[in-house]
Amino acid sequence: MTGDGRPVDRGAVLVTGASTGIGEACALHLDRLGYRVFAGVRRTEDGERLQREAPRLLPVILDVTDAALITAAAARVEAETGERGLAGLVNNAGIGVVGPVEFLDLDRYRQQFEVNYFGQIAVTQAMLPALRRGRGRIVNMASVAGRVSLPYFSPYSSSKHALEAMSDSLRMELAPWGMHVAIIEPGVIDTPIWGKGVDTAREVIAAVPEHGAALYADDLAVAIARAEDIGDEGIPPQQVADAVAHALMSPRPKTRYIVGSDARVSILARRFLPDRLVDRLVRRRLGLASKPARR
Repeated sequence: MTGDGRPVDRGAVLVTGASTGIGEACALHLDRLGYRVFAGVRRTEDGERLQREAPRLLPVILDVTDAALITAAAARVEAETGERGLAGLVNNAGIGVVGPVEFLDLDRYRQQFEVNYFGQIAVTQAMLPALRRGRGRIVNMASVAGRVSLPYFSPYSSSKHALEAMSDSLRMELAPWGMHVAIIEPGVIDTPIWGKGVDTAREVIAAVPEHGAALYADDLAVAIARAEDIGDEGIPPQQVADAVAHALMSPRPKTRYIVGSDARVSILARRFLPDRLVDRLVRRRLGLASKPARR
């Protein structure tokens, strides 16, 4: 609230993937801070639930892989914001695909990139006219996994690494208009994506040919069980929402926000320790044997 009791008006911001987890936390937090939040959701009931918590919030049906829905979302943002434009875009929508590189179907890789990479570009392109009018900022949700890969997470890590590279290019391209692009690099966050990733991993394992299952079954079973435990140990998504708010509001925003002590440790280890030592440490954290049994 302002000094005279009126709500703060920080402008409009679009948050994709706002149905659960980090996206939901960002949408609600930015609403409390005084932003007019367009919350991208895939189901009407998710938007209605968010509105019960934040009546000012505006749900927008948005699947980042659906060109027609992106166009419709951009048209609604244009109509609602007019010449004022967008103050911010938070590209958060994402999924996690896991499995062994040797046997993972290429369509799974394509699905991962359609959501986590190409979908982010498509939404950004559609929203840039409104962002330019508002001299808005773009916040892209990457991950520590974009800098420190994990075994069996190559689709997810690859998509986040690509998103980081695109974000760096975009930041330099938009600099002449005074527009900033920030990258958020969370570690393990307590969100539903871990459970969804585990479910996907089980589907992948079921589709692996028999000889492949014999090679990777032990590793994958341990990794899945450990992933569930790690997800439960994650920090609250509110910590990511705080970083997003800083990226949107600070007069001196960072280019990268590392969120979580595990993320900071992982990045430092990859920077200063030999690769093979980091490989062993990562496998040990996941409870994997240093030398898989011969088959």
